[in-house]
Amino acid sequence: MPPPSDIVKVAIEWPGAFPKLMEIDQKKPLSAIIKEVCEGWSLGNHENFALQNADSTNFYITEKNRNDIKNGSILRLTTSPSQMAGQLHERIQSSSMDAKLEALKDLANSSRDVTFAQEFINLDGISLLTQMVESGTERYQKLQKIMKPCFGDLLSFTLTAFVELMDHGIVSWDTFSVAFIKKIAGYVNKSAMDMAVLQRSLAILESMVLNSQDLYQKVAQEITIGQLIPHLQGTDQDIQTYTIAVINALFLKAPEDKRQEMAHILAQKQLRSIILSNVIRSPKPINDEMAHQLYVLQVLTFNLLEDRMMTKMDPQDQAQRDIIFELRRIAFDVECEPNNSGSIEKRKSMYTRDYKKLGFINHVNPAMDFTQIPPGMLALDNMLYFARHHQDAYIRIVLENSSREDKHECPFGRSSIELTKMLCEILKVGELPSENCHDFHPMFFTHDRSFEEFFCICIQLLNKTWKEMRATSEDFNKVMQVVREQIMRALTQKPNSLDQLKSRLQNLSYTEILKIRQSERMNQEDFQSRPILELREKIQPEIMELIKQQRLNRLCDGTCFRKISSRRRQDKFWYCRLSPNHKVLHYGDLEESPQGEVPHDSLQEKLPVADIKAVVTGKDCPHMKEKGSLKQNKEVQELAFSVLYESDEYLNFIAPDKHEYCVWTDGLNALLGKEMTSDFTKSDMDTLLSMEMKLRLLDLENIQIPEAPPPIPKEPSNYDFVYDCN
Repeated sequence: MPPPSDIVKVAIEWPGAFPKLMEIDQKKPLSAIIKEVCEGWSLGNHENFALQNADSTNFYITEKNRNDIKNGSILRLTTSPSQMAGQLHERIQSSSMDAKLEALKDLANSSRDVTFAQEFINLDGISLLTQMVESGTERYQKLQKIMKPCFGDLLSFTLTAFVELMDHGIVSWDTFSVAFIKKIAGYVNKSAMDMAVLQRSLAILESMVLNSQDLYQKVAQEITIGQLIPHLQGTDQDIQTYTIAVINALFLKAPEDKRQEMAHILAQKQLRSIILSNVIRSPKPINDEMAHQLYVLQVLTFNLLEDRMMTKMDPQDQAQRDIIFELRRIAFDVECEPNNSGSIEKRKSMYTRDYKKLGFINHVNPAMDFTQIPPGMLALDNMLYFARHHQDAYIRIVLENSSREDKHECPFGRSSIELTKMLCEILKVGELPSENCHDFHPMFFTHDRSFEEFFCICIQLLNKTWKEMRATSEDFNKVMQVVREQIMRALTQKPNSLDQLKSRLQNLSYTEILKIRQSERMNQEDFQSRPILELREKIQPEIMELIKQQRLNRLCDGTCFRKISSRRRQDKFWYCRLSPNHKVLHYGDLEESPQGEVPHDSLQEKLPVADIKAVVTGKDCPHMKEKGSLKQNKEVQELAFSVLYESDEYLNFIAPDKHEYCVWTDGLNALLGKEMTSDFTKSDMDTLLSMEMKLRLLDLENIQIPEAPPPIPKEPSNYDFVYDCN
């Protein structure tokens, strides 16, 4: 007979004694179990003891997490969190350097546990750590030369403990003094600093800036971009990642009026070229966290264009109108023309003719073309950049179009305005960076004016596509659609440089786009005749069963999930898989992301499929409602799902990506006999159905399928032709 589900068999360790094997009744209070264990070893004062996991986490067992104890777990009897916090609080103030170092090491390790952290914080432990950081340098200044490694370790463990304690979100970031911020900024500004101390200091600065506007101002006074840049020139990718994270945080929290100033400083300090040579073109592969920080920097840089994008042109502003005159001058080379030649009417008609050749919608007053936002003044900035920096290409485009028939000319002005608007949409100018995106483009780090250069390449592409399509003014929107498709397809290939982008676009001519569209259309072809539709309906259940089997097979393989934590960089993992007979979900914790197959015996927990009541997703999940479980954002919500089982308990998941999310929600719904509704099911159904239809219709190629079946022939006058097998 199987043991009751409330009884868990464990081993309990106590230093100097043999481990004790015992059964824990989960219905009993934890204090009663601890008392029983203490009495078994003749230990008094059982209130001063607690149980903790004997693995690398050393987390305390509490009434909240006791249900996580698995059969076969090894626990340790140890001092209670409050006693441990008191002892460490005392030990870290020891006058002996060795004792102090050992105590800080233990504190850094213990602070990962929220139960201990709460007790240590209650003793005003964070204030003690900040005081140690503030006074530490002066106190050990004389010893520093002799005991430099020891001093580095001392500081490193102090800062690690501080970061771990703050990560639990118990204490507000607003409480720190300027002296503490100066010290942390000082560690970042020093050229020869211990790597561990530097890493923790950068992490603290990033958290301060992101979590408090008041602290942002204090940090911004203490640290400059110039002081951060040397850390990007090393080879440690973690330090580089934290450095870019601090730069991004300062950028993100800077007031509107300061952002342009920061951008100017970044340009002066050549941050872009340093990142390009030391990070993007480094021999080391770029990890996900670095890719995310580069993506954030890319988004924040492009967001500097938002101000110009949302600024309308003032037709009365002479400086702005001079830009239009400059465009006309460069195109038609009329700088020698005296201002007073001919009458005002003659000059006006000449200007109108030139503005028409330049492709403005309003020939009389082109300034009116730039009153639409977006793209506002950004379009005019792009046009001027193109005219000045790619003068030959600009003149060629304008003159080429002015020599064509009116209806066949590609209007440079109108095209530039619409193209600028399109590029802003593609690059999401003005939108905040997304929390989980890693989609940075290396080519945007290869030039200081990458947006303008991108525009110059795309405006030449637009003119080329216009010619290839033999377009007229009525086809303007069609041309823009083709150009968008060309740009999007080129960007998905992630070109490393602007030259590479040019060659990719050269290969994506209008003819090539037509071929791609044709092949895609053939792949997605949906015959509408009734016999074909009937065949589709007949095949559909078979395909759905095939998809269902694939989903369940994937669940049997299992997936590694991220544990919910308040921080991005030190993730914990757990693994879940379905049993081959589709009756039980096996799951368990992992120390790190698995490389290869996870053995069955490491997944101790079980959840019978028969006990599952429902699957909930997104905002309805309990872990999306809990405060402080994660930086709540749209991306995380889109990957969250939970399994509800007996007595309103939940198993909470956050999928590693959209594909795994669809596989698991589909698979769980299939197990419950519900419909599989994910986007991937629809996509798989379309692909497989299309393939199956084509295979079945291969023999009917070039044969016209009638709308109605042919008439049934009359019955024959006799049946003599029937062959009798007997």
